Amino acid sequence: MRKKTLALGCMIFALGMVLAGCGNSSGESPAAPGQNALVTENSQTAVQTEAGEDAENAGGSIRNETEGAAQAATELTVRFGDEGDSFTMHLYDNDTAAAIARHVGTSDWRLPIYHYDDYDNWEVMQYYDIPSRYDIPSDPEEVTTEAAGTVYYSEPNRIILFYQDGEVSAEYTPVGYFDYTDDFLRAVEENPVLEGWGNKIVCISDGK
Repeated sequence: MRKKTLALGCMIFALGMVLAGCGNSSGESPAAPGQNALVTENSQTAVQTEAGEDAENAGGSIRNETEGAAQAATELTVRFGDEGDSFTMHLYDNDTAAAIARHVGTSDWRLPIYHYDDYDNWEVMQYYDIPSRYDIPSDPEEVTTEAAGTVYYSEPNRIILFYQDGEVSAEYTPVGYFDYTDDFLRAVEENPVLEGWGNKIVCISDGK
């Protein structure tokens, strides 16, 4: 009887060992308490860090593109007449010039010259009215002597070009200048009148 009891005990012990082996078939040691939680926490931290770096890199790219666009807006291309030659207008570093360049960068300007020979000082200057939908800041200063090729801004929304040397007392905001040449003067003076419209056209773009 004792032999049967001993044999039965050995069988139960062996069966328990087999079942224990099946519970960990991968051969790896069971994780210690809290180990799974630590792995999960580390994974979440890694994901959050990677997401933060991606967001920072994306923000940096946007800032660089914006800064690059702002730095590039130092010149504009101007044609007197739809088919006229192109001339470069060099912009001064101020808010007025920057606003004009920014607006022109979104859509080229094609401005009509309604008056070109019937106002005071028309022999030395022209003015081009900008649509009122464009918001342009200004910081006017007293101007009495203007060099040929100089460009000013005059409120409300008007560009003033002196294509000859002039002495006109007014308050203007400096915007930029053209390299003055005989070709430039000829382009301004010989800008053709549009047939059936009775005025001239000046085209301004960012040259891109």
